[in-house]
Amino acid sequence: MADIIRLLPEYLANQIAAGEVVQRPASVVKELLENSVDARSSSVTLIIKDAGKQLIQVVDDGVGMTETDARMCFERHATSKIKTTEDLFRIRTMGFRGEAMASIAAVAQVELKTRARGAELGTCLTIEGNEVIKQEPVAMAEGTVVSVKNLFFNVPARRNFLKTNPVEMRHILDEFQRVALANPEIAFALYQNEVEVMNLPAGKLSQRIVSIFGKEYKEQMAACEETTPFLTVRGYIGKPEFAKKSRGEQFFFVNNRYIKSQYLNHAVLTAFEGLLPKDSFPFYVLFLEIAPETIDINVHPTKTEIKFEDEKTVYAIVRAAVKQSLGLHNIAPSLDFGADVNYIPLQPMKFPASMDFETAPALAPRASARASQPTTFTSRASGGGGSNDNYSDFAPTREVSRATSSPDTNLFPEEEEGSLTPSKNSMTGGSKTLQVHQKYLMVQVKSGLMVVDQQAAQERILYEKYSQALGKRTGASQQLLFPQTLQLSPADFSLVMELSEEFTALGFVFNDFGNNTLVVNGIPAEIPLRDEKELIEGLLEQYKNNLSSLKVDRQENLARAMAKRVASRLTGRLSDQEMNALVDRLFGCQMPNYTPGGQKTLVILQTEQLQDLFLRN
Repeated sequence: MADIIRLLPEYLANQIAAGEVVQRPASVVKELLENSVDARSSSVTLIIKDAGKQLIQVVDDGVGMTETDARMCFERHATSKIKTTEDLFRIRTMGFRGEAMASIAAVAQVELKTRARGAELGTCLTIEGNEVIKQEPVAMAEGTVVSVKNLFFNVPARRNFLKTNPVEMRHILDEFQRVALANPEIAFALYQNEVEVMNLPAGKLSQRIVSIFGKEYKEQMAACEETTPFLTVRGYIGKPEFAKKSRGEQFFFVNNRYIKSQYLNHAVLTAFEGLLPKDSFPFYVLFLEIAPETIDINVHPTKTEIKFEDEKTVYAIVRAAVKQSLGLHNIAPSLDFGADVNYIPLQPMKFPASMDFETAPALAPRASARASQPTTFTSRASGGGGSNDNYSDFAPTREVSRATSSPDTNLFPEEEEGSLTPSKNSMTGGSKTLQVHQKYLMVQVKSGLMVVDQQAAQERILYEKYSQALGKRTGASQQLLFPQTLQLSPADFSLVMELSEEFTALGFVFNDFGNNTLVVNGIPAEIPLRDEKELIEGLLEQYKNNLSSLKVDRQENLARAMAKRVASRLTGRLSDQEMNALVDRLFGCQMPNYTPGGQKTLVILQTEQLQDLFLRN
């Protein structure tokens, strides 16, 4: 039998390695920026063209390389970072495997210019698909310039799988932000298609956070610091009132390396327990300094996942550090240890000054006398006007049904019974509908009582409306009297550009004002005209939140995000006509019982259930 096992050619082995290391342009950006950081640079510039497909160029003023080092850096497993097995367990640099440059050169046309400090001339090296085209001396400043052109030029299948330019640019921005956050002492600049996107001067971590995410973060940040013999935690957390609906702005760095850890994220969320609104996530940028020998970072090709020798201790220290920061900044409630928690005096029931307990039975006939009077449920439910007689103080604030009259009062006249049933064809506009706490609608139906969640119903109605608008490109707009300018983060601006066609289809009208700024001239019709900036920012947050939890196309995602954000605005008191119209529109939907996310829009209380509540046989 002939031998069948062969050693792979060098170029093929490099292409296989590139499949793990270089997944998209952002992967190249990450590797090159980390090399510049390892080279002890004080200034790094990233230049992008065509979302990295045409050009990715990184310019730094680091230590540079000699002629021999320039050639060796493209060999597989050639590195200056480690020498022995022991070095693998005390890694302080970003790179250490010696695979990145060889992998990049295997799938792109690479030009490397570098000059070591103290050298008179630099070296220029040109490589295509791991084949050296030329190497010659060059006059240049000290440092290194790496230009990666035509990524995946020799692997067309990989190039075809790349996403649109806005999507790839968003990934590049994410990698750039992570490296820039981890190294605030280094100046960073980013240019896209010869336009400056970011210019971050060297400074403190707080200044870097504000430079990247915006000036409003000055008020949001609370310093977090805890030092123990085992672990040091430092950085900033966001105040609970500024929490957002997506997890986007959450960063962990271990020994200055960005990592992803659901375990540590849980530690932070536990520290915030009881302080955050529902489905909200805090901002944080936390740096963990730990002995390198107690962690293993060589467990994933992207090096974003690491293993701790003692995870439980790390969890406890991170949680305690965040908890302490919240307490120091008077964010978390403090405990009064001097108070007697076992004794809480009961508040007496409030009665009118002119009445005592003996006169209480007299209420019954007076209540019966009012049974025949017309009752306006909406005004009572929302705290509006009502009777001013001396027993109006008894109207409970938690139950609208008691705020009316005697038990004999018929909320829904007998002749209307059966006019409302939970079906699409039997809804009528003349039904009696009751609003409860400006959140729920109560409607009599044939089998009992239907309770509709007002916001959930709006979400279902709007979702189907926006889905149709996105499919047919028929969204109507309402023009703003005064155009609004909206300053976005580079990542959010890139996302808006990516979704510009869908935004237009929904009814948004905006223009690019430059410097990551939009001028909003119109918003979709029927949306209340207030705080258009908050609407768009909330929509982007909801869209990004859906990206991490849903596997749907972007039109479906945007329709869901838009419906959820707009529905949250359409709350409050409704007139009788508005309540009836809302119920009618809900049952005109294809699936009226649930929101797009699966939440119930309505529940039916059967007559038997209502009787059981009153223990009636």
